[in-house]
Amino acid sequence: MQAVLLAGGKGTRLRPYTTVLPKPLMPIGDQPILEILIRQLQRAGFDDLVLAAGPHHELFRTFFGNGERWGVRLRYSVEPRPLGTAAPLRLIEGLDEDFLLLNGDILTDLPFAGLMELHRQRGADLTIATSERSVFIDYGTLHTDAAGRLTAFEEKPTLRYRVSMGVYAVRRGALELLPGDRPFDFPDWVLALHHGGRPVWTFPWAGYWRDIGRPDDYAAAAEEFEQRHRELLP
Repeated sequence: MQAVLLAGGKGTRLRPYTTVLPKPLMPIGDQPILEILIRQLQRAGFDDLVLAAGPHHELFRTFFGNGERWGVRLRYSVEPRPLGTAAPLRLIEGLDEDFLLLNGDILTDLPFAGLMELHRQRGADLTIATSERSVFIDYGTLHTDAAGRLTAFEEKPTLRYRVSMGVYAVRRGALELLPGDRPFDFPDWVLALHHGGRPVWTFPWAGYWRDIGRPDDYAAAAEEFEQRHRELLP
């Protein structure tokens, strides 16, 4: 099976760490988080990997080479200029009819092969892995009508949302909606598919997931990896 790893971001939210290393090369335990993902993917049956990179592509090549060390075939797709989070996919040649797409800075026990299997069964153009997140509002919240009259009151509610985990199963035909000559981000692509009536599904996951987008998330991921090492890398 085939997977595309996105590693072209600037990592601005994780500064100052990312002034030295790109996010996917930040260490979790004794290895970069991207190496953890590659090992997980290989174990799940993904042996054809593409790393979509930007300015730091030489650093990735130096560390990972052709992937032989991890039992995978690893090749690189380099965007010549910033193209957003989705448009760089148009640059990749030799994509399978269905492939896995994931951010290179996440830590999860998501069953990648199970996601792909359900995606194919549904005949989806795009399947988005999701996790539930809660947001605590430390205020009393008011609901009013158009005139300003109170209709409901909630004291410090907790709101729950399904959020994208940064892991997707993609049908190659969905790339038709990506422009080939200008930046285009992932949310715009999802909306274009949805508004175009293309089949977009979700894959709810109740297991472990964390990205390392901010310093506190990175610190938590490093600590949690030590606790969950056996389940994340059996």
